[in-house]
Amino acid sequence: MTAEEVTSEAQNTNIPIEGEDITPKKDGGVLKLVKQEGTGTELPMTGDKVFVHYDGTLLDGTPFDSSRERGEKFSFELGKGQVIKAWDLGVATMKVGEISQLICKPEYAYGTAGSPPKIPPNATLVFQVELFEFRGEDITEEEDGGIIRRIITKGEGYSKPNEGASVEVCLEGSFEGTVFDKRELKFEIGDGESLGLPRGVEKALTAMERGEESLFIIKPKYGYGNTGNSNYNIPGVATLQYKIKLTNFEKAKESWEMNATEKLEQSIIIKEKGTQYFKEGKYRQASVQYKRIVSWLENETSLPEEDEQKAKALRLAAHLNLAMCFLKLQEPSSALDNCDKALELDEANEKAIFRRGEALFAMKEFDRARADFQRVIHLYPSNKAAKSQVVLCQKHMREQHEKDKKLYANMFQKFAERDAKKEADKGTENGGMEVESGGQE
Repeated sequence: MTAEEVTSEAQNTNIPIEGEDITPKKDGGVLKLVKQEGTGTELPMTGDKVFVHYDGTLLDGTPFDSSRERGEKFSFELGKGQVIKAWDLGVATMKVGEISQLICKPEYAYGTAGSPPKIPPNATLVFQVELFEFRGEDITEEEDGGIIRRIITKGEGYSKPNEGASVEVCLEGSFEGTVFDKRELKFEIGDGESLGLPRGVEKALTAMERGEESLFIIKPKYGYGNTGNSNYNIPGVATLQYKIKLTNFEKAKESWEMNATEKLEQSIIIKEKGTQYFKEGKYRQASVQYKRIVSWLENETSLPEEDEQKAKALRLAAHLNLAMCFLKLQEPSSALDNCDKALELDEANEKAIFRRGEALFAMKEFDRARADFQRVIHLYPSNKAAKSQVVLCQKHMREQHEKDKKLYANMFQKFAERDAKKEADKGTENGGMEVESGGQE
């Protein structure tokens, strides 16, 4: 159906048919008419979360849906197929504050099936859409806004790089409008720190498809942190911007792609790689390697007994080393988790108990930390470090106790003063009433 055919179909209806054909094929499938101009020059990109109000009618003016009547803005991720094709095309051309009319033929709406009971088969639909806001896609697991993606060019397929994947990229890093890093690189995900890349870049790559080009806003937590990067003259607590194109990649073997023997052999190799990173002070990169061992071996049940013991020893070492990496990275809760997992494998492991104590100490849980250090002393009396840590825990516990005493003393003093003031005020009020009453006699 061409634009002229839509116009013909619309004769004797309440909707004037006019507007620009915005379909890639120029087949008249979506006609857009701007009713109110938006502001600025920026348009939403694929993957952006957009917030709109809309009113939808059939071509004869019969209403079938309205977000305005519900009193709640409608949101969706642009270009992800969450809405009809006409919307993905139309909203992508809008600016913030813009109000536009979209006339959508069936192929770009609900097709031959319609959407009963309100939208009949082969219906041409009319939407009036107002765009209020759009924001990039948060690709962090925590959804903490630490890495925001804006897709410039969509990639191909659904496969994405994993930890250990070999990637080929073109990247451009900038800070406050100044480019500080522009390179073409080939490396394994997990090795980025040795190339001067913030971990947010590697995190970004694991969300990308082959051929994709995207813009990433990377907050300090995933960038260069509080210290910055002196090589690039990046100060601490800097928000970075990276434009990245993932030219090609080859995924690292996943657990299900290897048999039990291969997993064991690769784990031994990866353990040595992780240890080398640790010795070089590259704790984040070391942790990536140890995590791979855990993911490969934690659910493996088809090994013979002799190899099962080797696998258990490798898993134990991986959790212990992960705990140490996270302590170095000042991420005590992650260290604590790995100590607990190590103790599931060996409940009396000296390093696991000690490092759990260190993690709890860093979290200021001095009572629990002391209990772990005391357990180390009980099981391993020659451990002098544990004895020192017990003394340190007791010192902090005393200091905390004194702080609490002062806090509660001040609190009770304030309560006492408040109660005394209330009594005084009450006495004044009663005294005033007695004088007044005496005057009446």
